[in-house]
Amino acid sequence: MKKSAKTAFTSQPEQTRPYWSPYLAGLGLGLTLLLSFVIMGRGLGASGGFTALVSAGVGLLAPEHADSNGLFSAYIHNDQGGPLLDWLVFLVGGVLVGGFVSGRLAGRMNGMVEKGPRVTTAKRLMFAFVGGTFMGFAAKLARGCTSGQALTGGSLLSLGSWVFMLSVFAGGYAFAYFLRRQWT
Repeated sequence: MKKSAKTAFTSQPEQTRPYWSPYLAGLGLGLTLLLSFVIMGRGLGASGGFTALVSAGVGLLAPEHADSNGLFSAYIHNDQGGPLLDWLVFLVGGVLVGGFVSGRLAGRMNGMVEKGPRVTTAKRLMFAFVGGTFMGFAAKLARGCTSGQALTGGSLLSLGSWVFMLSVFAGGYAFAYFLRRQWT
């Protein structure tokens, strides 16, 4: 039996639960951010967790370099007892585990790569890797990832965070015009 173009490129199985209301999800995210400020004394941001993991790796493989580098040294010699005990490492781990658990419970777990009919799986994965690399590099330049900039910086009414997020959306719309044909 031949698959239609619509079913060949969808990642959702036939029996899935509906998505949450965006208003309910937004309320939950806002309460999570508020609890982060109240309990931990600072906001959310995933790039700090990844930086802690990289710092631990560099400290293990090249301890002299890690000690002489200000970024790595700050994570290795922190007051939590080391980079792997930073609470943001557990936050990133919880996001990964929570994403898999929620995908499984909603019936949305499968091994497909979402892509348009005009792009190969290898090209789609290459685009994702290159885009993720650019995003990680930009997060260090901006001194925070999109979650840190949008959620934490936006809630603190930081002008730089608002400019950053408006630029992210403007850039997304600008590039969508050129990349749209990959999905249709």
